[in-house]
Amino acid sequence: MERRDFLRKSVSAGVTAWTAVSASRVLGANDRLNVGLIGCGGRGTFDARLMRGTPEDIQAVAPENYHDGNLDPRLKEPRNVDIMALCDCYGSRMDSAKKWTPQAKTYDDFRKLLADKSVDAVIIATQDQWHAQMMILACEAGKDVYLEKPVVYRVGEAQAMINAVRRNKRIVQIGTQHRAADHMAEAARIVQGGKLGEVQFVRVWNYMAGGFGSQPVPDSEPPADLNWDAWLGPAPKVPFNRSRLSYRSFMDYTNGIISDYGNHRFDTVHQIMGQEIPLTVASSAVRFRKQRAGDIYDMQQATYEYPNFIMSYESSNYNGHGVGGRTEGMRYYGMRGSDDRPHGMAFYGTDATLFVDRIGMELYPEGSGGPRGAGRRGGGSAAAPAAPSARPARMHMNEDEPTPLHTKYFVDNVRARKDPFANIEVGARATAIACMGNVAYWTGRKLKWDPKTWSFVGDAEANKHTFRPNRKPWDLVKFSS
Repeated sequence: MERRDFLRKSVSAGVTAWTAVSASRVLGANDRLNVGLIGCGGRGTFDARLMRGTPEDIQAVAPENYHDGNLDPRLKEPRNVDIMALCDCYGSRMDSAKKWTPQAKTYDDFRKLLADKSVDAVIIATQDQWHAQMMILACEAGKDVYLEKPVVYRVGEAQAMINAVRRNKRIVQIGTQHRAADHMAEAARIVQGGKLGEVQFVRVWNYMAGGFGSQPVPDSEPPADLNWDAWLGPAPKVPFNRSRLSYRSFMDYTNGIISDYGNHRFDTVHQIMGQEIPLTVASSAVRFRKQRAGDIYDMQQATYEYPNFIMSYESSNYNGHGVGGRTEGMRYYGMRGSDDRPHGMAFYGTDATLFVDRIGMELYPEGSGGPRGAGRRGGGSAAAPAAPSARPARMHMNEDEPTPLHTKYFVDNVRARKDPFANIEVGARATAIACMGNVAYWTGRKLKWDPKTWSFVGDAEANKHTFRPNRKPWDLVKFSS
C-alpha cells in the first residue's frame, strides 16, 4: 500500500498499519530539520517562524525578546530548521506564509503533506476540532509533532492520541509555552519548597474586554480559494459565514475561553502545584452578548477539587479588569491601563501569596495569617502562620515571551529523541480540565473524574459529552467511546 493511499483511508486509533519509525529519518546533530506547517494563520506563522528561529524571524514576530538589541544567548544558537512545506485549505493564508518562506512546497490537503517523505516534523495550528485526527495521522506517518493547544476537542480523544504517540515512538510537544519560562520553574520551586506555607486555594482568571465575537453577517458563498468543507472537517456542515473564520467564537470548533485561555493556566497550576488530576468539578456559565456572532460563554466559573487544594477558575468576555496588586516597573501579560492584571493565577498559602502570569510573578508576604486551624480540610489544625520575620521577602521578576524558547526545546528534543516536558500526557491533562468544566455546566451538576479511563464516574449523561461524532467523510480516525 502506498503511503498516500494509506493516509487517505480511515485508520483505527488502536492499530498501526505500518511501522512509522522505520519510515522516519534519523537526524544527526548537524542535519537540517525539515518542518511542515499545517494551518498557516497567525498562530501557525508565529510558531513556525520562531521554530526556524533566525534573528530576523524573532525580530519579526517576537520583538519584545530583544533588549537593547540583544537576545537571550539560548536563542542565538543556530536551529538549522527549514520550514519547507505549507498546508492550508485557504489559499490566501498560504500565499501570506510564502512571503517569509518562498521556497516551501504548498499543499491544500494535510494528508498530502504527511505523505511527503522529506518532511521530518509538522506544526499543527488548526481549529481545535482537527487536532486529534491530524496528530494521530502525523504520528502514523512517522512525523514528530508540535501541536498547538488545546490538545483535544473532546476529552475522550486523549487516550487514542497518547497511544498513537507512544506506539509510533514520536516526539510530540504541546504548545503550552508557559512551561519554557524560567519564572514558572522558579514559582514551582517556591510553592513545592514550602515558601508559601500550605497552599490550599488557587485562583485562575482570564478577563477580556469583549475579546471574542463580532457583529453578525449574513451567510454567503465562500471565497474562491477556500475549501469550506475541508475547513469544517469533522465539525457539523453549515453554510459559509465569514464570522466563522474567527473560529474561537464558536463551540463547533473550540470549547470557549476556558479552553483557549484557561488551558495555559491549568497547565501552569499543574506544574507549580505538582498535581495534575482533580477529583471533582462543578461549573456555571452564561452568554450575555447574544447579539454577537458565535456562541461561546461570556462568563464562566468552575471549581475543581484536587487531593490537597481547591482551584477556582473565572473568565469574562466583557470586562478586562484583572485581579491583584501592581508592582512599579513590572510588565504584565495582556496589560491595559495602569492597574489591571487580566490573565493570571494566584497561589494562596498560609504564609504568603504568589501571583503568576505568562511573563512574570510577584510574591506577597502580606495578607497571610488568620486563626490557627481555620479552614483545614480533613480535620486537624492548619500549620500556624509563620512569624513575620520568617516569612519570605516580597519579590518579583519578569521574563520574555516564552514561545521562542519553547520552539527551540522542541527542535532539541527531536534531535535528542527526548520526551518533552510539555508532552502529550501533560498537555492532555491540562486540556481535560477545560473539557470537564464545560461538561459539568452542560449537565448541571458536580462530577467525579476517573483519570484512568478519561471519563466521569457513574454518569452516563456526562460521558456522552466525552466524544462528538465526526462528520463524514472527515472521520479519518475511528475513536471508540
